[in-house]
Amino acid sequence: MAAYITPPIDTTFLIVGAGTIGLSTALHLTDRGYKNITVIDREVVPSPYSAGNDLNKIVRADYEDHFYAGLALEAIRAWSSPFWSPCYQQTGYAITTSADAPQKARAHINDVISSISSHPDYPKGSIVLTPDSASICKFVPQLGPIPGWSGYFNKHAGYARAALALKKVYSELVRRGVTFKFGERGEADEILPSADSTSPRIHTKSGLIYTSDVVIIALGAHTTKLLPSAAAQLTAKAWAVGHVQVTPNEAAELQGMPVVNCRDLGFLFEPDFDTGLIKLCANGGGYTNYINAGSRSGGEMMKISIPLSAQESHSGIPLDDERLLRRLLAETLPQFKDRPLVKQFICWCSDTRDSEYIIDYVPGWNNLILAGGDSGHAFKMFPIFGKWVVDVLEKGQQTIDRWKWKNTDTSEHAGDISWRTGSVKDIQQVERALSGKDGTLQSSMTAKAKF
Repeated sequence: MAAYITPPIDTTFLIVGAGTIGLSTALHLTDRGYKNITVIDREVVPSPYSAGNDLNKIVRADYEDHFYAGLALEAIRAWSSPFWSPCYQQTGYAITTSADAPQKARAHINDVISSISSHPDYPKGSIVLTPDSASICKFVPQLGPIPGWSGYFNKHAGYARAALALKKVYSELVRRGVTFKFGERGEADEILPSADSTSPRIHTKSGLIYTSDVVIIALGAHTTKLLPSAAAQLTAKAWAVGHVQVTPNEAAELQGMPVVNCRDLGFLFEPDFDTGLIKLCANGGGYTNYINAGSRSGGEMMKISIPLSAQESHSGIPLDDERLLRRLLAETLPQFKDRPLVKQFICWCSDTRDSEYIIDYVPGWNNLILAGGDSGHAFKMFPIFGKWVVDVLEKGQQTIDRWKWKNTDTSEHAGDISWRTGSVKDIQQVERALSGKDGTLQSSMTAKAKF
């Protein structure tokens, strides 16, 4: 077998998807000297279809697995560098369970504490156990009663200003000469074979067809619409997000508040500097949206989960999650428990059964790489994720077994995630509270709908 030759600097690259992974990949390609890079997406950065288009994302190295903890520590160092630091706030991170949390949530916290305590690179003194409400409030004095809560506090964590980071990287890539195509010219709808039947061409909604030496699919939760063969490994799932608007005086009182994550309820952040919005997200098993996607080779109908449209995703959150967020507010910031939940949406991620990323060549194609499987924990890796994609490209193979393409069908086990509580539900089977035109929540009694 001939030795693999690293692609020459004049290799042409097409990245399908201008979200977190796509932008990170483009950034690391330019870092290594590659010049001919085109990135396509249906919307401009930050796209409403990108999970990274958000006020903020948790940045933490709290993992049961030393492998990911080490990578996240590297990412935190990158977030603290001059380029990334304007988008990073190291506020600290309180991870807890409520009084009636399920055992799975409590066990996860204990496993994480054990992992962090034995990790050789974790900064000493970062973790402090908080066995009761009073000890939690020593680190997060802004909190309300939090009755029966317990957990730990991590000083070496915080959050990223997510949409701001996407825009910053996009601007830097434009400065470096990366080409971007948006709209119908950037909306990929089919992978076509070339004359050799194995080299991919990307067909777009406009009819324009892209050819490139290397094609990288970085579409997040939308991957399986373009690449159905990945559906055995990837499941599009969503979680509910809402916001509370506070006044400048109220925001000042909460400035510097650590991220608070109650594993069985949800998590929240300090108010955004620019908008005064407090972001809240409900924890749980997530929501799928299964559709029929043709027949398998044996004649059995294949179903894949795909995201709702951006408009549908922003039209309201499930009523069960509304109740979770209301309880989260009542127990943490009770002064806001009756405030309208504004700017609600469900955020779509691409889950794998084991929460492992997939960064590998796609079988049956030449020079087609899939970079995905974010599993809800990729944004923290934004500064470094693209490095792993370029490593695969330059080595000619994925050498990290856990990130390889897997031929085993894991889609039937899409809900089996060790660190999540709650069960997976299909979004078509749940009731959602509709948003009003101003983004506020209409009465749940009169604005119920099934989608």
